[in-house]
Amino acid sequence: MIATEDLVTRVSAKARATSTTLPDTATAEEVASAEAALGFALPPLLASLYREVANGGYGPDYQLLPLVGPGRTVLSEYQSERSASARSETPYWPAGVLPILDWGCAMYAAVDCLSETATVLLFEPNAMEDDGAAVWFVDAGSLAEWLETWLAGTGWYREDAYEDDDVAEPLPWDFAASRITE
Repeated sequence: MIATEDLVTRVSAKARATSTTLPDTATAEEVASAEAALGFALPPLLASLYREVANGGYGPDYQLLPLVGPGRTVLSEYQSERSASARSETPYWPAGVLPILDWGCAMYAAVDCLSETATVLLFEPNAMEDDGAAVWFVDAGSLAEWLETWLAGTGWYREDAYEDDDVAEPLPWDFAASRITE
């Protein structure tokens, strides 16, 4: 088990070392307001990152989205994706799955806020046809594992990852279909 305080401290150190300017942290009130708007709580580790490290602006490649504020945020992207999914002939966005990082090309890293471990998922919609569940993959069993991968520089998203035989490819998310229909 990874100690949350230690992990947040190490994430903060790397964020400060790799980002020239970090946004201010989100306040406890902003986190509570976002949770109220979402209708569910953020996993404790994710809430700690926003309250203690910064309101986004660090992390793998494209960096975490801000939780709240002007422009694109975790809150606005979640609401947008849920709304578009509800209108779609092929629903694709499960309740409680929060986009935290935009990989580009419509792909997201997302946290399953309803799972006990805060599973990190990869949303890859570019090949979606008749099954919205087929676009979801498990990137890491927990948010803590996902952050450890970033800290260690061993993620599948690294530019040279194709050279390593031991880089784990994201696997299909078995719960996608049932969670989309909830």
